[in-house]
Amino acid sequence: MRAVAASTAVALLMIEAFAFQTGKQIVRVGPDFNLPFSPAVKAGNFIYVAGTMATDERGQLVSGDIKAQTKRTLDNISQVLKAAGSSLENAASVYVYLKSASDFQAMNEVYKTYFPKDPPARTTVQTNLVLPEGLIEISMIAIPDGRERKAIHPPGWMKSPNPYSYGIKSGDTLFLAGLVSRNGKDNAVVGGDIKAQTRTAMENAGEILKAAGMTHADVVSSRVYITDTAMFQDMNSVYRTYFPKDPPARATVRAGLMGPQFVVEITTVAVKGPAREAITTPNPDGTAGRQSPNLSSAIRVGNRLYLSGMLGINEANKSDVKGQARETLASLGRTLKAAGFDRDHVVDAVAYLTDVKNFSGMNEAYREVFSKDFPARATVEVGIVAPDGLVEIMLTAVK
Repeated sequence: MRAVAASTAVALLMIEAFAFQTGKQIVRVGPDFNLPFSPAVKAGNFIYVAGTMATDERGQLVSGDIKAQTKRTLDNISQVLKAAGSSLENAASVYVYLKSASDFQAMNEVYKTYFPKDPPARTTVQTNLVLPEGLIEISMIAIPDGRERKAIHPPGWMKSPNPYSYGIKSGDTLFLAGLVSRNGKDNAVVGGDIKAQTRTAMENAGEILKAAGMTHADVVSSRVYITDTAMFQDMNSVYRTYFPKDPPARATVRAGLMGPQFVVEITTVAVKGPAREAITTPNPDGTAGRQSPNLSSAIRVGNRLYLSGMLGINEANKSDVKGQARETLASLGRTLKAAGFDRDHVVDAVAYLTDVKNFSGMNEAYREVFSKDFPARATVEVGIVAPDGLVEIMLTAVK
């Protein structure tokens, strides 16, 4: 939900790319609506596109059904990618947030026309959006023109009936699609409880990784979507067996999936080659933090840092989203510093809210940290595993 529209206004009234000491380029398309995110950020051989909705050049949501909004959203992203030196055919990883799962097939009808060959890896979940009349929001990671882009398909697997590839590889990086409990050979649903479904999804991830010359040990970041937070620990009991050492950075939230038979969907990013280092968030007093068996606070690989989704709940801010956002951002800041990064290196963010009505309050705290040259960002309403959690924020940084 990346905030609201306008993020990618179609009218190319101005296109600017600013290069900083970090090598980060902010891509600006159209008028500035004073939103706390950039339409896109180009850094480290990738383009991070903010959550984009079906808005016009004034930042107003256009009217229309899911097909009309999907078309406008993808057209908006196309303009941003053009400004960044890329195009939709170079998309590697896509997150689609639908207000209603019943719009899934109609969305696909339009979506597939934009990706006739080797579509990007994709995750689609059901969430509420910041704009009340919005039906769809899309965020994306794309590859600049001229760089490698290869679709990964495990041998013997059936082609997905929906418009996505199981994996897209560029250089040392593999973006995997959101995986649910299906048999790759015939696409049949594999039933069972969340333990069984998590195992199937992780085994499928292993097959895709193997086809790309990688293993689970190369995974640096995961996003896990579960349909009921009561299943969280059961999911963890299986998930962590695939990462006996230095598990990837991760965020886990409750969201609707595209079929009632599924209770978990897992999306991952893997990087092969550069030295991989797990970072643990220090305590506020500077003492060493405690490692989790389920996730690393962050994974540093080469010039990139993948940070886990973090929360900032204490006794004083249980009902205060601004206070929680401040504490969350403080934890993320300590993690960045421990890894040798700072906030100017942040290129992408996802903010999970339990209620989109808290959007403004979260932004107030967010602007205190990112006052200009914002990273790309998506903001969506989901369930947070911690009972008192109002906001969870996940970051990617490049230096």
